[in-house]
Amino acid sequence: MYLLEFDAEGGVPMHRWIFRLLFVFIASTSFVQAQSSSSVPAARLAHIRHGINLSEWFAQVYDPKGYTKEHFQNWTTATDIALIKSAGFDHVRLSVNPQPMMDAARHREGSAEYFGYLDAAVKMILDAGLAVEIDMHPDSDFKERLAKEDDFVERFADFWSTVAQHYASWDPDRVFFEILNEPEMRDAYRWYGVEAKLAAAIRRGAPANTIIAAGARWDDDDDLVFLEPLPDANVVYVFHFYEPHIFTHQGATWGSYYWHWLKGLHYPSSPENAAQVAVAVPEARDRMQVIRYGQDHWDASRIEAEINQAADWAKQRGVPLICNEFGVFRHFSDPQDRAAWIKDVRTSLERHNIGWAMWDYSGSFGVVTNRETKAKLDEVTVRALGLKMPAGQ
Repeated sequence: MYLLEFDAEGGVPMHRWIFRLLFVFIASTSFVQAQSSSSVPAARLAHIRHGINLSEWFAQVYDPKGYTKEHFQNWTTATDIALIKSAGFDHVRLSVNPQPMMDAARHREGSAEYFGYLDAAVKMILDAGLAVEIDMHPDSDFKERLAKEDDFVERFADFWSTVAQHYASWDPDRVFFEILNEPEMRDAYRWYGVEAKLAAAIRRGAPANTIIAAGARWDDDDDLVFLEPLPDANVVYVFHFYEPHIFTHQGATWGSYYWHWLKGLHYPSSPENAAQVAVAVPEARDRMQVIRYGQDHWDASRIEAEINQAADWAKQRGVPLICNEFGVFRHFSDPQDRAAWIKDVRTSLERHNIGWAMWDYSGSFGVVTNRETKAKLDEVTVRALGLKMPAGQ
């Protein structure tokens, strides 16, 4: 039974004010506690300072043959891993599509066979002296189910617990578990609940390993700053950085449709160049976006202003932060402009003590060329990343 006393203005019951004050007190207390809540060892964070993404190996495989034994054994080899190590990278982010693994588990010995391929890949990476982020990287339809189906969340949580338990006995200082790549979840509140559920499942399977947690939607920096830390101290938080997409994704046939019209858009941006490129864009609204890019004067200071927001978020909460995707689509950007953007992003991240992993090793954003014959590091990109070309390259 409540004693309903009203405030001086006669409107709001006093017990409601008490509850509000109590809520504010608890929230502020939790925030203060969160400022020093991280238990991730500095020595562990040192393993994920300079990384590269291994794409199209255990995820993003669109070949009609799908995920086959031949693909797993031949797409990325020990030679590739040795090249990554020799360039000065200290870790790789290994994208893994969970759907084929979950499907394989329905068949007798199916999951054991799939784990065998993944084990071989992780072992090859660790044997080279690299750390690995095991990144759950499903297609969009998988994430749509997580946004709508509670039962599917439960199933994915059980799967994650199995994977975490499987790798818990491997080196916990060099094996990290990334909950989900770019959740694409519009309801950020639902994502917070789903992520907490998945993190708890990972923790059941692997008490010692560090978890990597993301914001909703596309892992952008504005998704990150909406997030609040999970009730787990052994977590690193992540964001992706491709700003401005109009430059980094010019010529791309996914994302905003008008991107495919763009070619030769420079970085740093200038009004004159943007106006020239805008002429080739049919729709007035899209042309306006190109013109705005030129007027916004994107340069190193503009990038610093963006990344500084993410860095402040992490600092205020006392949690470690990484950026494990950034890069520029190669096909329609000027190589020197691309290198300048990569250098400015990398430099800003390092200024804020944020570890990074560029997207990607050998895809359309890649650090290597001539994959079909012999993988060769692109020196311009390597230098932009602050690394050195190894002998013989």
